[in-house]
Amino acid sequence: MTTDHVDRRQLLTLAGGLAAVIAAPALVTGRAAAQGANEATFDRIMRTKTIRVAGLPGELPFFQKSLATGEWSGACADMAQDIAKQLGGMKVEFLDSTYGNSVLQVQAGQIDIAFALNATPARALAIDFTRPVFNHAFGIVAKPDFSAKTWADINKPEVKIAVDLGSSQEAAARRFAPKASITAYRTRDEVVLALASGRAQCAVFAALVGLTAAKRNPAIGRFIMLTTPVVSLTSNIGVRREQDRRWRDFLDVWIDFNRGTGQIREWLINGLTPAGVTSEDVPAEVTF
Repeated sequence: MTTDHVDRRQLLTLAGGLAAVIAAPALVTGRAAAQGANEATFDRIMRTKTIRVAGLPGELPFFQKSLATGEWSGACADMAQDIAKQLGGMKVEFLDSTYGNSVLQVQAGQIDIAFALNATPARALAIDFTRPVFNHAFGIVAKPDFSAKTWADINKPEVKIAVDLGSSQEAAARRFAPKASITAYRTRDEVVLALASGRAQCAVFAALVGLTAAKRNPAIGRFIMLTTPVVSLTSNIGVRREQDRRWRDFLDVWIDFNRGTGQIREWLINGLTPAGVTSEDVPAEVTF
């Protein structure tokens, strides 16, 4: 009976110890998660030596992802690598994303940088923005048999316009061409297909994206910079909203320096090159 009592006591002690061992990793994980949620972006980058970037596959001149190697290129990929270099040689981790998803990922602390975002009031409710990287003017990609010079030229009921749903392009079209027949498509590929199939006579594009689309798909038409008025939005970097401003302040200084030295322009022009777009093709209304 005594032996039996001792064995049970030992078993209870062993069980308690085992439970503590099993619980320990969970406690550590919980603390790490809490630390990650409260940790400033700048501190997390310096601790992990990694910058997480929202990559946008196929979005030249900003991003291009090689299907063969998985390697990233493009103007914003080059910018990310330079930011990492300025911080002492950090690793850059690209995560596949979209413009809309990148805002949510920044807000959730899943990425540190979202490039090529127009700073809109709706987005500013969720995240912070840096100073402008460049000013991005809007125009149209027009079918070969369609001509326009101003927004008034496309603000007619008989004009069929394609835009990508929920984008700044859609907002511009509905603001400056409300009388036109506007169809919003879920993706930019669908917008291009609408042009190619003749369902649209033109599509509203930000200049650099429109130039790239027209050069890569000559059959859909050519890019035209619309005037009267010139419609232009800033292209910014999206960052997480937090009390610690070191990360955003660093990026603001980085932007000012590289705009001042002409490096932003060089990165963007190099990003256009794979699509056959040259610096002479870029409208004067697009300012770097």
